[in-house]
Amino acid sequence: MNHSSFQNKEYFAQQLVYIDENIKELTNLYIASTPVQERLKHFFNLFVLEVEDLLNNNQKNNFISSFPKVYIGTKVTVLYDEENETEDYVICYPEQSDPDAGYISFLSPVGRQLLFKNIGEKISLKIPTGELSVTIQEISFLGQLLELDRKSKEA
Repeated sequence: MNHSSFQNKEYFAQQLVYIDENIKELTNLYIASTPVQERLKHFFNLFVLEVEDLLNNNQKNNFISSFPKVYIGTKVTVLYDEENETEDYVICYPEQSDPDAGYISFLSPVGRQLLFKNIGEKISLKIPTGELSVTIQEISFLGQLLELDRKSKEA
């Protein structure tokens, strides 16, 4: 067990602070990046409930050992059902986004569709050229790496 594993609960608690402190900017980004028909009225309330649920389900543990759903700070492996090929996406904050490296904002069109999906769940991923059938194959925690990367860029 490395030290960063013990900090992953703190990483998720910090997400709640981040949402609270940046709600106006995030709401504007969400509205700008989400087609009207796909907007959820209480997107950020649902986000907070999902993260609180994750923390509550793990309150007796020192750290969160498994991730049944996609959250900010997780790497999700999706299986493109028709091609039988996989691709990894790291779900991150908007300012950490680097699509060429597979880092996608939780507010981006693909990131938003993957957020809170379960391992094994099949979804129809809407992309500009149509829809792709994908299955959520694997989810792992990378949040501490994102934090270290963000801090090194600030230095």
